[in-house]
Amino acid sequence: MNRLNNLISPVHRFVDDKSGFTLIEIVVALAILSLALPALLRSFTEAAKGQALTENRTTALYLLKFRMAAIEAEGYPDIGEEDGEFGEDSRFRWHSDVQDVESEEIEGLRLVTITVTWQERGNERVISASTYLADRQIPQPEQAQGGQQGGN
Repeated sequence: MNRLNNLISPVHRFVDDKSGFTLIEIVVALAILSLALPALLRSFTEAAKGQALTENRTTALYLLKFRMAAIEAEGYPDIGEEDGEFGEDSRFRWHSDVQDVESEEIEGLRLVTITVTWQERGNERVISASTYLADRQIPQPEQAQGGQQGGN
C-alpha cells in the first residue's frame, strides 16, 4: 500500500496544483506582443519590397544580356540606334546604340551600348552595359603579319 501511495502521490500533487496564468501575466504578455508586432510586420513588409526590387533588377539584367546576345549573334552591327520592348505589354524596354570607334590598331571596331529601362514605384529605373564588337571579316595587323611570316 505504501508503494501505491508513492506512485499516486506525485500524480495527485500535479493534478491538485492550481497552475495557470494570472490576469496580470496575460496583460503583460499582450502589451509586449502589441509593442513587438508592428516592428515585425514592418520588417516583413520591407523584406517583401526589397525582394521585389531585387527581382526587377535581376530580370532587367537578364533581359539586357539577352538583347546583347541577340545583337552579337546577328554579326557585325550597323551604326545607329534602336528601341523596343520585350514582348507586348512588357514594362521593360530596351534601347541600343551602335557607334563606330576610330582606332589605329583595330579596323572595323564598334561600341555597342544596351540600356534597359522599367518603371518601379513610380520612378524610371535604368541598367546599361557596353561592349566592343569587331568586324571579323577584316584581317587585323597582327593576324596579317603572323600569316605572312608563317607562309615564308
